[in-house]
Amino acid sequence: MIVQELREIQERCGWLPGEELRALAQRTNVPLHRLHEVASFYPLYRLSPPPTVDVRVCRDMACHLKGAERLIDNLSAYGEELGGTEIKVCGVSCLGQCDQPVAVTINDHHVYRGLNEDVLKQWISIAYTRGTLPHQHVKNTPLGWQIDPYAGKPQWEALKGFLKDQNVETLLKKLEVSGLKGMGGAGFPTFRKWSAVRGAFGNEKFVVCNADESEPGTFKDRELMRRTPWLVIEGMVLAGLVVGANRGWIYIRHEYPDETVALEAALKEARAAGVIGSNVLGSGKAFELEVFVSPGGYIQGEESALLEAMEDRRGEPRNKPPFPVFNGLYNKPTVINNVETLSWVPSILLRGGEWYRDKGVNGATGLRFVSISGDIVKPGVYEVPFGQTVRDLVMNTAGGLHPGRKLKAVAPSGPSGGFLPATLLAANLPPKFVSEKMKAGQTSYDLLDLPLDSSTLGMAGSMLGAAIIIYDDRRDMLEQALNCVQFFRNESCGKCVPCRTGSQKMVDLIEEVRTRKSHPGRLTLIGELSETMLIASICGLGQVASNPIASVLKHFKAEVDQYVAAEEMKTMAAINLGI
Repeated sequence: MIVQELREIQERCGWLPGEELRALAQRTNVPLHRLHEVASFYPLYRLSPPPTVDVRVCRDMACHLKGAERLIDNLSAYGEELGGTEIKVCGVSCLGQCDQPVAVTINDHHVYRGLNEDVLKQWISIAYTRGTLPHQHVKNTPLGWQIDPYAGKPQWEALKGFLKDQNVETLLKKLEVSGLKGMGGAGFPTFRKWSAVRGAFGNEKFVVCNADESEPGTFKDRELMRRTPWLVIEGMVLAGLVVGANRGWIYIRHEYPDETVALEAALKEARAAGVIGSNVLGSGKAFELEVFVSPGGYIQGEESALLEAMEDRRGEPRNKPPFPVFNGLYNKPTVINNVETLSWVPSILLRGGEWYRDKGVNGATGLRFVSISGDIVKPGVYEVPFGQTVRDLVMNTAGGLHPGRKLKAVAPSGPSGGFLPATLLAANLPPKFVSEKMKAGQTSYDLLDLPLDSSTLGMAGSMLGAAIIIYDDRRDMLEQALNCVQFFRNESCGKCVPCRTGSQKMVDLIEEVRTRKSHPGRLTLIGELSETMLIASICGLGQVASNPIASVLKHFKAEVDQYVAAEEMKTMAAINLGI
């Protein structure tokens, strides 16, 4: 695999020297231009030597709230004073450490979480003078989650139980009864996906775990891989045996070095126990499993872009159809599920589909993991029932807001779902929500009473994701929208024009408003641009890129109007003065 060969060179040399690329081209019989085509696309690779100290500060959502921009400026000034051009400080897209902002990487391999500016300056100084850095300790102990039937000690009982009779129909029926759906965003029923790949034509099939969670505010899979890696391994082996695949890969983002180590260790233990290999637990069936480290980029979370990277191409989304269940990796039928989905399978098989299904509340089904961050007392990852209200999650599970602060907004799906205000006005809600969730004559709805399930969030004009970010009454929501749209602009792969140019134009329009150089007529362009991007973009990134600003214009229009009104008043004053 070219992608992994390039990674090996990068780790060994710190960048991709020309002589190394030429040697790789000769060794693999791959044209040099193909290597450059791949290497120039992904953020992991460097085509020029790095500075002595390379500092990258996460700038998205939770880290933005914690002062990432100010930290970048201060560390840049310190680095220039200490080492001039030998020390480089810049912003970077979400590092998946939103529960301990601000997250910072120093020289790629070291991710630091929640350290103050003075400590980070010390680390930069150490990296500059000594070249080596201490490793920030990360806890890997299980937390007693219901998802783990083994209480931290893997026993592979679900796999052993299946291998006794190898009744695929019984297994699929349990998944169907459970109502388990994809936990990566699409929400496709798991039993249907596995059934489709099982029934697809072809003698060779694959299983891929999408562990490339790069959505700002999302870090739940990070915790599952770190604390219970055996669950995703067992889920993948079961998926392989069900659909007839004998190879699988865990595709993990390169910003998760600790989780990669945890997975590799768990794979070693699984291999020693006979769970993976040429003869799974003596069944005569084979299933090989390995880790594939992503070369980077948010777009790699899109399943077809992920497959493109695994096939040694630029990670750009494919046009659909065909879908991966029929034409996936190497054009073969492929199961692609995320970490959490696969990790729930062992518990469901051991305890029954009804056990999982009935864990939901308020009419919803099942359990899930959420990542909650932002202006909250206890940011972190929590195992909660579907249907839990915002009040239960925010005020109880996550400890509430900080003293003296009030809830202003919630982003229920990272940047993709936009923002919902503390008070939802009936005038801003879809008719279906008003008719089903509100009493006759009711003009507003308290966000804290909103059940967190996909159906209700959809009716409210948003979506339910794994990333929930809380905003208190100090926050300027237009500023938060700009931060989110900048993320989508930065992470667009550039393949399709509507997303590539539309995301930049969206940023320009918001900056016009924030710098008071806009007028009401310009705001209508945001709606028109949003509709164009939704219709014409190839993948979900372009389709949701406008959601943050669209939701602010809908629910926080007064804040936006203050910016525009200030410019109008300035213009009128100039006219009156004859300027």
